[in-house]
Amino acid sequence: MSEVETAPKGIDPSKPSISRVYDYMLGGKDNFASDRAVARMALEVAPDAPESAAANREFLARVIHHLAGECGVRQFIDIGSGLPTRGNVHEIAQLVAPGARVVYVDNDPIVLVHGRALLATDDSTLVINADLRRPASIVDHPGVRELIDFDQPIGLLMLAILHHIKDEEDPAGLTKALKDTLPSGSYLAISHFHNPGEARPEDSAQALAAEKLFNEHLGTGRWRTREEILAYFDGMELLAPGLVPIPDWRPRDDDWARPGITYHTFVGAVARKP
Repeated sequence: MSEVETAPKGIDPSKPSISRVYDYMLGGKDNFASDRAVARMALEVAPDAPESAAANREFLARVIHHLAGECGVRQFIDIGSGLPTRGNVHEIAQLVAPGARVVYVDNDPIVLVHGRALLATDDSTLVINADLRRPASIVDHPGVRELIDFDQPIGLLMLAILHHIKDEEDPAGLTKALKDTLPSGSYLAISHFHNPGEARPEDSAQALAAEKLFNEHLGTGRWRTREEILAYFDGMELLAPGLVPIPDWRPRDDDWARPGITYHTFVGAVARKP
């Protein structure tokens, strides 16, 4: 007899969740059979998907180290933060700059349960239930306005989230609405699934196969072109080395995640608001 899975109130374990699929890829335990089934299908398309997920976490760590250390950013908003794992934004930022303030934003109930438990005694960190598709629900949230000073530079983190926003939901417009609220000297970091098109036909075919799988089983997933991804940064100044495969953004000697087939299909960049 198979074991019956239990979940916190309001969470249906029979329906896969993007956050929990990522959690499985990162070796986490906060996932259900439905999530693992989707993850296994993704592994058939991209066997190195766990390395790709880990590379995204390493990209996040390098971005936070740079923004908190070299750029002096002391407050961050992490949209689509996902389930807590090692190397969370507040841990990295506060190691570099004690007292740095962080808001985590997600609309997955299980993320909120785990995030709030993790941060129960941390008054410089907040987890809120809000949706990227409604930017005002983030920037006008009372808790955000209390913790974040919109007159001082902000690090806006949108890692592995925009590719889950459908074209008809206008991801570029949603990003612009958030950028418009940022003061000068703020930074935007994005990582995104990428389809390199005719320049790399094998990678493009893999991207299309993965996109089909994600849309059939998770309902969202867009591997966008370089031009589409760069458009998110319109009006901002890209930091070197620009939009590149995520392991290539200011790599460090202790990085270990080196995606293979997904190398050119997951890219990232950071830009500054002048």
